Amino acid sequence: MLTILGFAMIATFLVLIMMKKMSPIAALVLIPALFCVFVGKGAHLGDYVIDGVSSLAPTAAMLMFAIVYFGVMIDVGLFDPIVRAILKFCKADPMRVVVGTALLAAIVSLDGDGSTTFMITVSAMYPLYKRLKMSLVVMTGVAAMANGVMNTLPWGGPTARAATALKVDATDIFVPMIPALAVGLVAVVVLAYVLGLRERRRVGTLTLDEALVREPEPETETVLVGAGAGTGAGTVSDGSVGRSGAARGAAGGSGEAADGDAGSGGASGDGFQGLDPNRPTLRPKLYWFNALLTVALLTAMIMELLPIPVLFLLGAALALTVNFPHIPDQKARIAAHADNVLNVSGMVFAAAVFTGVLTGTGMVDHMANWLVDTIPDGMGPQMGLVTGLLSLPLTYFMSNDGFYFGVLPVLAEAGQAHGVSTLEIARASIVGQPLHMSSPLVPAVYVLVGMAKVEFGDHTRFVVKWAVLTSLVILAAGILFGII
Repeated sequence: MLTILGFAMIATFLVLIMMKKMSPIAALVLIPALFCVFVGKGAHLGDYVIDGVSSLAPTAAMLMFAIVYFGVMIDVGLFDPIVRAILKFCKADPMRVVVGTALLAAIVSLDGDGSTTFMITVSAMYPLYKRLKMSLVVMTGVAAMANGVMNTLPWGGPTARAATALKVDATDIFVPMIPALAVGLVAVVVLAYVLGLRERRRVGTLTLDEALVREPEPETETVLVGAGAGTGAGTVSDGSVGRSGAARGAAGGSGEAADGDAGSGGASGDGFQGLDPNRPTLRPKLYWFNALLTVALLTAMIMELLPIPVLFLLGAALALTVNFPHIPDQKARIAAHADNVLNVSGMVFAAAVFTGVLTGTGMVDHMANWLVDTIPDGMGPQMGLVTGLLSLPLTYFMSNDGFYFGVLPVLAEAGQAHGVSTLEIARASIVGQPLHMSSPLVPAVYVLVGMAKVEFGDHTRFVVKWAVLTSLVILAAGILFGII
């Protein structure tokens, strides 16, 4: 019964947000609460929620101060040269812009943190997509898949969890997988190329000067995630042309997306403020200070000198104090990014309700055991393939902790009984990460869709099929190379 209810709860959540019947925050809170009552453990709902909130509180704190930090860096112009350089390199060609998105996300992912990757990538690329009138779900989808492949780095999380759960060396898992992961990254770049060609056919190619002076059009993407499902009737979910603001207005939807502060580098009507050379928040004399501060922050994060929430808290406080020494200016910068902070941190705490109920009621354990028990005995010698295939839905529908510490040891034990080594099982377990990064249980994805002003449902509809394909390519490459 718990197995059925667990799958039903997840399916209900995904259907409602993809059909835009509920906002993600409401769905993450109300649906698990309702199913908790169905399970007969409504009296323990408070305990489950508190447990979930406690486990995700450091993540929420990290995202809160990271958004403020990178928001300030956008305001003061740290990423303006990057945006201009990418635009010049891409020559205002949508195909090159999409490929550039994949490459930038992959490079920035070397720091091992998805939230940081998405903040930097969206900050740099959002103005280009807006000015060129490209589909924003293409940007979020490509960035999520590139980060998912790179998330398998030993310091990225999944590989370390697999090594810990199975008591093996993370290096022995990751290094042999490099060829297969490289194939996966190439697959993302090829996919970006194909999607970019489609965008080129749709919007055409501009010169650099035309891109810089081109008049903006009304928003064709939906409003900031969490702002409500009924305000964006005409969305772009697959790269096709969205309806105009006027058409959406006639249909009852809003013709404009939610605007942010002009200094936030892309939240305003034309979405190109990141290149405005006259905005009052620019601090050109402090450029190298801000660049060195950011490098030092990312270095400290990789070296784990302090917990990530503490690093971003200190970084945000220092960035505000140095760049905006007057208190009213500091308050203005915090207020400018308050919408993003509230939406993302609120989404994380709402997700804590979902994960708390899923774990506390035992539904996640029953779902995992059912999946393992359904594996035919004849598939025993192919447990590497089975583990790779199971990693796609399991890491999407549950947290990495739940999969790697709860399910993976069971799969490894079953594999050993049929002569499949623990290392092969461990390597196969990380192939689902391109899909995992778009899971509703991953806090970083809300940073991505929130900053890009894309509805989570639209992002999900667009990215799932491509992320599954990327994961399968990695799995196939692993089997072909004899790694799995």
